[in-house]
Parts: sequence; C-alpha cells; structure tokens
Amino acid sequence: MPRLIGPDFISIQTRDLDAALTFYRDVVGLTPAAKAPPGATVFETQPIPFAVRTPTQEFADGDRLGLGIAIWFGCDDADELHEHLRAHDVTIVFPPKDGPFGRYFAFMDPFGYTITAHTVLMS
Repeated sequence: MPRLIGPDFISIQTRDLDAALTFYRDVVGLTPAAKAPPGATVFETQPIPFAVRTPTQEFADGDRLGLGIAIWFGCDDADELHEHLRAHDVTIVFPPKDGPFGRYFAFMDPFGYTITAHTVLMS
C-alpha cells in the first residue's frame, strides 16, 4: 500500500516576503538558500528544508494562522535563542522550559505563526 514517509519540506505563507526574509534571516538567524522558486525564500535548514512563500491562494490575515499545526525547529541553545529573540522584541508565546524533547520555548513570527524552538543535542 502506498504511504507517507514523513515530512520532507515545510513552508508557511505570507503576503510580505521581504519582511519574512528579514525576520527569519536577520532576527532568527536562518541562512537563505542560493536558489528558490519565484515567490518564495527557501532556507538552508536540516534535515528538512523550510521556506516562506507568497500565498498559493487567497487567505485572510489573522492572529490564528497555523492553528492546529506545530512547527518545531531544532537549535543549539533554546535559552540563548530565547534571550536573543526577546532582545529583538519578538513576541514570546511561552518561555523556555523542559519537555519531552529537551529545553524548548515558542515565539510568534511577525505574521502570526507560532514557532517552537528546542535544543538539539549534537552527537
């Protein structure tokens, strides 16, 4: 039987691609990939690529974007990233705490998406 294997690419939508690039590159620290399709910015994230793109169909702006969807990014130090984002006036949804995958916290991007960051122990 055909089946899904697992996440292979994650993308969120925004009407302001330039603002998204600035936020995810300059504030969060992601590196843009050298190539991206028109209307999108792809970032060099591992193991799964992450992108921000213009809408594929019309959607309403609102503060409930991504309701029911969880997007988690691994990071090298959740506490340090939390302090960095706070210093850049990023809205913190909840502060760092210990959880099933280690230390984690959540922040809101400028477009209303909640992003969770957790410390990944490198082996």
